[in-house]
Amino acid sequence: MPEPVEHPGIQRVREAAARKGVSLDIRVFDESTHTAEEAAAALGAEIGQIVKSLVFVAPNDDDSLEPILCLVSGPNRVDVARLAAVTGEKDIRRGTAREANELTGFSIGGIPPIGHTRPVRVIMDPDLGRYPIVWAAAGTPTAVFPVSPATLRTLANATVAPIAEERPPAMTVSASGPETSSQPAG
Repeated sequence: MPEPVEHPGIQRVREAAARKGVSLDIRVFDESTHTAEEAAAALGAEIGQIVKSLVFVAPNDDDSLEPILCLVSGPNRVDVARLAAVTGEKDIRRGTAREANELTGFSIGGIPPIGHTRPVRVIMDPDLGRYPIVWAAAGTPTAVFPVSPATLRTLANATVAPIAEERPPAMTVSASGPETSSQPAG
């Protein structure tokens, strides 16, 4: 019986990793891993271990767009002002689904950190480093791969920088009323 043909997007991800000497254990699920919540549920992982690949764009002098890929821990949201400061791109904005596809060669929900159809600047959320293993999209909405944050950074040639929104302090309720805690929400 012939081997099943691998999706071209997954092949590009596997080949990009192989060029850097890394073999990936790509897992394909029947159910969608399109959102961080779906991926965490399918994997039995914490949502913080899920790598969200979010495409932002900055205008070039010739009116073309430069893609900037943010690799963000599952519960985090990108702070556009922080991203602008980190990248030096004052007019940076979230890319549309069409722009993301045209600039990376992948559709939203399956955008991997590597294997894009053109060079992409990558910024990585330092919160991913809290986990020994994180899970990134592998080119389709149902494919993911496990990777250490250090290997992910190397594969994606990523700059690690604080780009996530600050989370408000956790609120606790005691007999005397709500209190703000300086402890991280958990």
